[in-house]
This record gives sequence, structure tokens and C-alpha cells, in this order.
Amino acid sequence: MPRMEQGYRVLYSMPPNTMDDEENVFEAVDSFPNAEALIVYQGLVGLDEEKSQLVKESSVLLNRSLLDDWSKQNHKRVIPLVDFFKKRAPLFIFAGDVGTGKTTLAETFGAAISDREKNMSINLYRLSLNARGSGLVGQMSKLISNAFEEIRKTASEIKINAGRPSSGIIFFIDEADALAQSREFQQMHHEDKAGVNSLIRGIDTLSKQGLPVIIVMCTNRFDSLDPAVVRRAAAIFQFKRPSKEQRKEVIKQNLDGIGLKAAQIEKIADLMGSTKDRTYGWTYSDMRLRFFPSLVIDAFPDTAITFDRIVELAQAFEPAKPFTNEKSNA
Repeated sequence: MPRMEQGYRVLYSMPPNTMDDEENVFEAVDSFPNAEALIVYQGLVGLDEEKSQLVKESSVLLNRSLLDDWSKQNHKRVIPLVDFFKKRAPLFIFAGDVGTGKTTLAETFGAAISDREKNMSINLYRLSLNARGSGLVGQMSKLISNAFEEIRKTASEIKINAGRPSSGIIFFIDEADALAQSREFQQMHHEDKAGVNSLIRGIDTLSKQGLPVIIVMCTNRFDSLDPAVVRRAAAIFQFKRPSKEQRKEVIKQNLDGIGLKAAQIEKIADLMGSTKDRTYGWTYSDMRLRFFPSLVIDAFPDTAITFDRIVELAQAFEPAKPFTNEKSNA
């Protein structure tokens, strides 16, 4: 069953391919524009800077003619910096703690691109856990190579009109450290190293061909990623747990209509922060996926949600612990 997150999930059938079912390395494909996904994207609080940069970077990677047009309009010619952009690998790394919005942003920013770039559809391909294989020699390398070849083949068939592609592809690799772990680790298995090599070759192939594809890797273990993968990233986005002001905004959005006063919102936001016994605050997922729904279930079916009850439940709530970035012995 596909993962449900932020209440958003749209399923589409995967285009036919030549791989056997047991070697199918993609989950269902999401297509944009999609109004529901755009609402989820717009509701991601505290990520305005990241969202703005991500959509602009993605737009110029998918549509290479945009920078040419910008340069001619503002500098009367195509300046050398534009060519520099065209040589970058189409890779973004989303790194940070659990529950900070990485996956949700990766799964929905395609809606913002298609909304910005009118008449451009976007397809989101998720790499399946099957790509990790079962440990057989050569299996992981083959599966990763198959995945990149499928993406390359599909992207090469996209129609280009006056330098503008009719559609684009987002290739999403969640928990990327499982596939792109540093080859410097002494205990790393040969098969895992071969898988990283295949991953790098795939990135380089898509980069050289200049296809309308964006690769997004999400990881909780940024320090574990292979340096060669990190060097290829066009941009690295760091995600953190929400600040007090960001927590207040999430509370305002999600608890609207129950009559909370400004001072009460302030109090709830404080309870969601770090304490003398806990050095970390709540994550976005703690609030949206666990705590806020629990308020409804607690009050249903006979009572209203009250400030006093919110405080009581917040004081007893255990937020997700930060992800421990433990390396193998190197």
C-alpha cells in the first residue's frame, strides 16, 4: 500500500516496461498539475525560501531555454553563466531530521512547477524499495541501471517545441543513504559499492544528455552519502525542526475555528518546543499527523476541543526523537 502523508496521494498506472514484475523498481506515478497537491505544497509552513529556490532551480533545469530568454532580455545576449548552469547535474539533495517536510515537499513541488510553467505537465517517479535488491551479486547495480534507463528513455521521448519541453520528470529517491552510502566505509559490502557506482553513472548520463529530468534524493543521514554523489548536487536543501514562530503558524492554520486567543497559541507553541528534560522540539509531522488528529479523536463525539485539554495532551505528548546519524567504522 502507498504511504499516506499530509492527506495527499494520487495513484496512476506505471507505463509498460520490459522489466519483470519482481524487478519493477518504480512505485505508482503521480501526475501534475494537481490542485490537491498544490494545496499541500502551499501549506508547508516555514519552507518559503526553500520552496522558492527549488521551483526556480527546477524550472531552469527542466526548460533550458528559460535562462537564454532571461539573459537576452536583461543582458542583450546569452552570458557565460547561463552555459555554466546547463552543465550542472539535475540533482537536488534534501537533508535533515525526520518529520521536517522533506518527503512532502519532494512529492508535491511538481504541482508548483506545473502551475508556474503553464502547459507543462510533470510526472513524479518514485524509486521502489525493490531497487535495493536481495543481496545477490550484481542485482542492485542492474536494478538501479534499469531505473535510470527507464527514466532516460521516457524523458528522451518528450516533445520539445522551440526549446520548451511539453513535460518533465521528477525522479524521487527517498532514504537515499540506503543506496548512496559512502564507499569509504570499511564495512560496506561490494554489492553496495557497485550500486553507488551505478547510481553515479545514471546521474552523469542524465546530466550529459540535458533531458528534462530532476533527481531528488531525501536523506536523514546526509553525512553518510558518498562524497561523489554530494559533489554532483546542483543544490542541497537542509531541513530543520520548526522554530517557535513556525510552530505558531502551524497551530493557527490547523486549529483555526476553535477560538484560541493569541496568548493561548503562544502557550501551545512553547509546549511544543524543547524543555529542560528534552533538547529537541516537535516536528511538523508530530503536529500534523499525530497531535492535531488526536485532539479530534479525544473530543469526539460529545465535547468541543478546548485550550485546557490541548495543554494537557501536549504536556503528555512524546515527539519523535532526532535521527541519530551513526556511521559505520571508517
